[in-house]
Amino acid sequence: MQEQHKQKVVIAGGGTAGWMAAAALARTIGKTLDITLIESSDIGTVGVGEATIPTLVFFHKLLKVSEQEFMAATHATFKLGIQFENWRDVGEDYLHAFGVTGKDCWAAGFQHFWLKGLEKGFSQGFGDYCLERVAAEAGKFAHLPNNGLNYAYHIDASKYAQFLRQLSEKEGVKRIDAKIQHVNTRAKDGFIDHLVLDNGEKIAGDMFLDCTGFRGLLIEQALHTGYEDWSHWLPCDSAVAVQTEATGSPAPFTRSIAHESGWQWRIPLQHRVGNGLVYCSRYLKDEDAVTRLLDRIDGQPLNDPKVIHFRTGRRLKQWNKNCVALGLASGFLEPLESTSIHLIQQGIVRLLRMFPGREIQQTDIDEYNRQSDFDIEHIRDFIILHYHVTQRDDSPFWRHCRQMQVPKSLAHRIELFRQTGRVFREGSELFDDSWQQVMIGQGLMPKTYHPIVDAMSDQELQQFLSQILNNIRRTVERLPSHEQYLRQYCS
Repeated sequence: MQEQHKQKVVIAGGGTAGWMAAAALARTIGKTLDITLIESSDIGTVGVGEATIPTLVFFHKLLKVSEQEFMAATHATFKLGIQFENWRDVGEDYLHAFGVTGKDCWAAGFQHFWLKGLEKGFSQGFGDYCLERVAAEAGKFAHLPNNGLNYAYHIDASKYAQFLRQLSEKEGVKRIDAKIQHVNTRAKDGFIDHLVLDNGEKIAGDMFLDCTGFRGLLIEQALHTGYEDWSHWLPCDSAVAVQTEATGSPAPFTRSIAHESGWQWRIPLQHRVGNGLVYCSRYLKDEDAVTRLLDRIDGQPLNDPKVIHFRTGRRLKQWNKNCVALGLASGFLEPLESTSIHLIQQGIVRLLRMFPGREIQQTDIDEYNRQSDFDIEHIRDFIILHYHVTQRDDSPFWRHCRQMQVPKSLAHRIELFRQTGRVFREGSELFDDSWQQVMIGQGLMPKTYHPIVDAMSDQELQQFLSQILNNIRRTVERLPSHEQYLRQYCS
């Protein structure tokens, strides 16, 4: 029997996006593909996406990646959530954790029971009813049965790309170290035919993945796909990043510290700390941002600060003709909720589900783009929420964020929660319990609760709330420290 023709997939660009795509394609449908990745050792990567969310755990299971090998290779730590400092107001903190808060009932979320308990005077802080938050604040971690503790990772992004490269090359992915000089398209339909490299080589393909970063060498420069700018909702357009020596035990959470013109991140790895300052250039100059970041870090810097400029938004199409954009080539949302790697992962898994046969169908392209738009718009709204629902009034930046018009979809969510305490998850959107955590954390309190709560007596409600707290307390008491567990697990 004649061997079936293998489709040629060409990945333009390496980094996190390129090597995630190569590894996923090779480990799932690689037997039917001829995969080539082109990257130049002379071109650096942005490489600041070092915090992740729990979906990466499941992505690794799909790829059959050993968690211990991955964590050792990337100097990873565990992450239970993100601590938001000075976001609600200066001096006000809360932790957005990955777990579910309290216990819902079929008609109403836990926040409704908590609200009545607050009214009666026997509810504690909303986050006290979330296991992951209490464990994070106690500096504890362990794997629990039945995925009893939701977690993600802090990783060294450059080492993650190296780890995936080794995995991919073992699966037969070919790597070419070269620069792409030209993208050649077909006259008859505008599809990409081949890439011309700086060494004169021509690389033809059936499907092309653009992982060339902000440049969008294929999706934009060659196919002129277009870009939708969201900077009127997310005005931060710059970041400066620096790595520092670790000065203490790594916390099992990311820190996000708001400042007068944006926010600062601290991401603890096993061997160092990733630091960055995100800001709006209308309110803070690059040189002042560098100075501010260096004044607000712990530990000695390990490299020179790197300034990055960006424009928040997305390509008008993530899949155009025979090209799919991943990572920064597809658009950009600031890493406030650590969704950068998640969006790469979603794009890859979506492509695997819709991978074309001999011919690319426009119906697949349209559906891929529809689902991509849905995902990124909901994440966009969630990020805008942090800026808009705030009590800060101490700088022109924060006054602008409080007063700006937001997308209608977000305005509806905010008003629904304010008036009724209700939150509804739409379709397959990423965030669920997170909406309640962040809205309450930012100071948005509902005016009322669901009447089903009144079916419980005050004594029953108090007992219900106390039981949740006691179960969490007992579980956290048994957990080892995050540092102790890391030493044991990653040795």
